[in-house]
Amino acid sequence: MDRSRLKIRPIIGLEIHVQLATKSKLFCSCPVEFGAEPNSNVCPVCLGMPGVLPVMNRQAFEFSVRTAVALHCEIAAFTKWDRKSYYYPDLPKNYQISQYDLPLSFDGAFDVPAGVGGGTRRVGIIRAHLEEDAGKNLHEHPGITRVDLNRTGTPLLEIVTEPDLSSADEAYNFCVELQRLVTYLGVSEGNMQKGQMRFEPNVNVAIEHDGQEYRTPISEVKNLNSFRAVRGAIAHEIERQVNDWMADRDYVIGKRPKENRGWDDVRGITEFQRSKEEAHDYRYFPDPDLVPVEISDECLERIRASVGELPLEREARMQADYGLSQADAATILRDRATVDLFEEAAGFGHAPTLGKQFISFWLAQANARGCRIAQLGIDAGRLGELSRITADGVINATAAQAVAEKMLDSGDSPTAIAERDGLVQVRDQGAMAGWVTQAFEANAKAVQDALANPKKKAQARGFLLGQVMKISGGQADPKMVGRLIDEKLSGLGGS
Repeated sequence: MDRSRLKIRPIIGLEIHVQLATKSKLFCSCPVEFGAEPNSNVCPVCLGMPGVLPVMNRQAFEFSVRTAVALHCEIAAFTKWDRKSYYYPDLPKNYQISQYDLPLSFDGAFDVPAGVGGGTRRVGIIRAHLEEDAGKNLHEHPGITRVDLNRTGTPLLEIVTEPDLSSADEAYNFCVELQRLVTYLGVSEGNMQKGQMRFEPNVNVAIEHDGQEYRTPISEVKNLNSFRAVRGAIAHEIERQVNDWMADRDYVIGKRPKENRGWDDVRGITEFQRSKEEAHDYRYFPDPDLVPVEISDECLERIRASVGELPLEREARMQADYGLSQADAATILRDRATVDLFEEAAGFGHAPTLGKQFISFWLAQANARGCRIAQLGIDAGRLGELSRITADGVINATAAQAVAEKMLDSGDSPTAIAERDGLVQVRDQGAMAGWVTQAFEANAKAVQDALANPKKKAQARGFLLGQVMKISGGQADPKMVGRLIDEKLSGLGGS
């Protein structure tokens, strides 16, 4: 069969599990702690012992509602808990407490960058519901499986999208933007290396051939924990399903079952695990030990108010209001407290310069200390002042970095630090003209290269500028020095 005659349309939906940033588990007081000694953060409730009663974590519920509001979901005034029954070694109760027919939120939409061509793509959200996580099977020793139940009962928000995505790249963009959203909202750390976000794409393909459409069976790729894996698994599934249909025209919905598949990151392929379960296989029924949850209008409005402007909207506004590039705005937006600090500091300074300083030396200082810029302890007024005196030419960019380092250990103003340490730029034209003359006299070859060889002029000019800065001890204004060098070269016959 000639593949070029086929019209192929991928159909992709996502199920995402987001671990919520609560201190304790969903239905007991055991701490949520990554890397703890195996089976040390457990109790009779999360171990499923007879006679124990779960109690809902209010913070987990409010985090879930906050996320659902940001996803433009309808929030249910009344929701309940259900038991999802299945046996697995790391599920000690043999059921998971989840939500089935009355989820806490539904019918939402999430706008994500469309990629090539710009703009956004709207992806429908079927539901976002709260449930508990299972434990973890450890396969570190051949022939032995060990079980760590520390993760059992950790609160998860499961987000289920409509099958609105049409490529591996669109799914990748969705996952990146969702991670940014949940970390911005403060509801999750979103650390995939710690298993705090796990993605499960549901993929099939509509194939049009000779005026007839065929749809391959849906495959769900389980437990992907990186953006790269999401893109790779979906791309592979699309290719595999088209090839399987070309080899067997009965490889279609209704004639072949849905599949659960795993992703082999080393080999770059998905592998069959088992036929996919349907809802009735889990024997859902209302949990008799937990009361339903009703949310008041006052509580919902309080949570709505905590969401505020969403990252994608704020990124666009920051580009327009502060003259930032998309990349710089996105970098600053990685932490909500940091972007709040930036916007406050911009009121005291020069926003474009402040943006450059945030993503250069302030970010470097935060990374070196293992914290965020907002946690460096420097107030908005001093941050803004440093950007302003840099933009005004009082100090140059190199001096600004030196001043910043002193600001970390001192409560003095940037201006006071610059004056005390002799970092204020000399803007006296007479003094700078004298330094330019010294540099020209000491570097005759560079002057000759600039005058005689157009190809070497830029390099020679840069060298002469560096020599002037050296002579001045870094205090000369580079812009003024550059203009004086050009004027002097022109006077000597340079073009």
